[in-house]
Amino acid sequence: MSFLSATLSRVKPSPTMAVTQKASELKAAGRDVIGLGAGEPDFDTPQSIKDAAVRAIAEGKTKYTTVDGIPELKQAICDKFKRDNGLDYTPAQVTVNSGGKHTLYNALMATLNPGDEVIIPAPYWVSYPDMVLLAGGTPIVVEASLETRFKLTPEQLEAAITEKTKWFIFNSPSNPTGAGYSHAELKALTEVLMRHPHVWVMTDDMYEHLAYDDFKFATPAEVEPQLYERTLTCNGVSKAYAMTGWRIGYAAGPAPLIAAMRKVQSQSTSNPCSISQYAALAALTGPQDFLATHNEIFVRRRNLVVSMLSEIDGITCPVPEGAFYVYPSIAGLIGKTTPAGTRITDDETFATALLEEANVAVVFGAAFGLSPNFRVSYATADETLKEACSRIQHFCAALR
Repeated sequence: MSFLSATLSRVKPSPTMAVTQKASELKAAGRDVIGLGAGEPDFDTPQSIKDAAVRAIAEGKTKYTTVDGIPELKQAICDKFKRDNGLDYTPAQVTVNSGGKHTLYNALMATLNPGDEVIIPAPYWVSYPDMVLLAGGTPIVVEASLETRFKLTPEQLEAAITEKTKWFIFNSPSNPTGAGYSHAELKALTEVLMRHPHVWVMTDDMYEHLAYDDFKFATPAEVEPQLYERTLTCNGVSKAYAMTGWRIGYAAGPAPLIAAMRKVQSQSTSNPCSISQYAALAALTGPQDFLATHNEIFVRRRNLVVSMLSEIDGITCPVPEGAFYVYPSIAGLIGKTTPAGTRITDDETFATALLEEANVAVVFGAAFGLSPNFRVSYATADETLKEACSRIQHFCAALR
């Protein structure tokens, strides 16, 4: 009998973390590797937020806090939901956690029983299915194609719902595609959900403020108020505020669900880092002007990457509405061979060969549940992106 839990055999390590680690190892060994795998902004955390954290340390705010968040931060989150999304919550309906992933994990652990199904549109963030499996549930993956710009259709959602469905996980703008659902597209999905009152909605709104051009962000309970009582609206400070390492996520929803999540957290991590909570408080209540500045930079980088990748024969690269990723298709490259003799049989062999022969690290599409694609994070310097895309162009041009 194995010493390790059988549950672990159902899950796998995060592929995005693995790519980032591999790129770091090769750099340390002297290779000129450009890593485009990490899903975090290259901007520094704004100074006002860092200053708030320093003040918290100086004032001795380094002790345990209430399990799921200090009162001031919970109130700031209520204010944020009202201001940005038109949603009314009380502090008793809010939970603060050690990152957005922790928020989702707590909710799944608090609600799933064996046999419960969770609908997950693909391409998906790599952790969704594995968190469902760890919590004892069954992920139901529904593929959204390039033809629908990686967005789930109402017909697909309707067909995936069974009497066992407990949650529908919804992410817009999306990791890994950057695809954002318009108000009308989201309304069509909520109309389906209204016909199935046993299905709850778990949103992942982490990229809410990273929305470009004419795209307007919306979240399900905002679009369909009747879903309010069965929606967990999840968000965090990691991406928009360049605070990935601070590890603060949060959510709001029905008080009984929040209480159940609090119970899970009380027996796992206890409270999120006290210093990070005061930093998050400053993020939500302080200056927001840098968001527009950052978005201008992200749009420029997005356009650069889409333009250069679209020049490659065999690659199709849609323009995303938000986040900081593109998700090109390599359908036209399957079956070709690299100068080193590697045959491109799928997106994983493509990504491996790209790293080994061109020193560019990307994440292969199978990790996100839809192939043949790869994900590029453009949250890095323009010149770095230009060089990386040039290497990808030369690598692809040499395929035969």
